[in-house]
Amino acid sequence: MKTKKISNSNSIRRATRLWSPLFLGPVVIAFFIGFVWPFLQGIWLSLCRFKTISNAKFIGLDNYAKAFQDAGFRHAFWYTALFAVVSLVLINVLAFAVAYALTQGIKGSNLFRTVFFMPNLIGGIVLGYIWSMIFDGILSWYTTSILLESKYGFWGLIILMCWQQIGYMMIIYIAGLQNVPGEMLEAARIDGASRWTTLFKVTIPNVMPSITICMFLSLTNGFKLFDQNLALTAGQPFIIQPGGGTIKTTEMLALNIFNTFNASGGSSQAKAVVFFVLVAGLGLCQLGYTRKKEVQQ
Repeated sequence: MKTKKISNSNSIRRATRLWSPLFLGPVVIAFFIGFVWPFLQGIWLSLCRFKTISNAKFIGLDNYAKAFQDAGFRHAFWYTALFAVVSLVLINVLAFAVAYALTQGIKGSNLFRTVFFMPNLIGGIVLGYIWSMIFDGILSWYTTSILLESKYGFWGLIILMCWQQIGYMMIIYIAGLQNVPGEMLEAARIDGASRWTTLFKVTIPNVMPSITICMFLSLTNGFKLFDQNLALTAGQPFIIQPGGGTIKTTEMLALNIFNTFNASGGSSQAKAVVFFVLVAGLGLCQLGYTRKKEVQQ
């Protein structure tokens, strides 16, 4: 009987080795064509001066120097960093609070989950135009507009991002909360632990895998924000520099790259490479840090 099982196992392994290229091959080819080749070409173009790909001329690191000399790019960098940090904290705190409340057995919790998740189904461009009308309707009472003051643009983007993302993160947190071992919660109650002690000492450590995922998504989404920024403020208002240039005070990195591409393709491509390295580096650092905090169940 054991000999038969071993024979069947060996047959499965041989079949897997024989047929795996047939199934993996198209995926690998598509990945190379759709990601690896464009990515490598993008790095090459960041080192060139070009109007079209066919007339690219190698100029070294000049595009990177121009990118960091661009005051608008530097402003967009710090503006995006501030936005990403604030949105990360607010989204995750509020999403966890909502998820925790909806796992306490309240009536109609399934309906509330659906309602909170629905904004995530709406496209960013549509959300941006909807919220721009809402904000302008409110701010008209104060004879101003979201396009006239940068502080309103910043908090408008924060509110829009939270409204869209909290429901999605809530679903992930609910899944994590439902997987917390019941015997651990029961043991904490028997030992006389308060609700707050149980939350911070038992629940949150066991929900760290969900926190890791949600923080990664919030961080990367905050840095990559484009369509909402374009529709809500388009980078306005402007600041005129002493040298005659202008800085869009609510312009984020992705929108800055988009707006400067036609004027300077090579410099914009260098910005895109820097943007990729920044987002990928921060995302990997965050994943590595929070995974160390996860509890092995």
